[in-house]
Amino acid sequence: MGGELSIGKLAKAAGVSVETIRYYQRRGLLHEPVKPPGGQRRYPALMVARLCFIKRAQALGFTLEEVAGLLGLDQACACAETRALAARKLALIEQKMAELAGIRQILDELIAQCDAGEEKAQCPIIEVLTGGPGSRAGSSA
Repeated sequence: MGGELSIGKLAKAAGVSVETIRYYQRRGLLHEPVKPPGGQRRYPALMVARLCFIKRAQALGFTLEEVAGLLGLDQACACAETRALAARKLALIEQKMAELAGIRQILDELIAQCDAGEEKAQCPIIEVLTGGPGSRAGSSA
């Protein structure tokens, strides 16, 4: 794709909104072209690839701050640094998954207690959330 695009056409080509483009500009992820007198800003068609890069990186869990770092590394052809950043992100995701697995186990047990049909003065889930006897909710998260 060659030439230049209006912000609307750029947004459509990249599958984002115009407001997303403006937000990325404010965050320093995208350059804002100079507006010619009496005209519209024109964006290079290569900007579509940059927008797609940002969206794919976000889909992989990278924050916009990390995306800015990746964009800088991409331009410097720094594969080792990019790999290290991705490895740190993967470790963080694995940690979150372990925490979620613990939360899931607690919720499964609490739901099973409710399903057991034991008529108690207090619901086991409410009891845990209020910090009552047998409370475990704060111990894993």
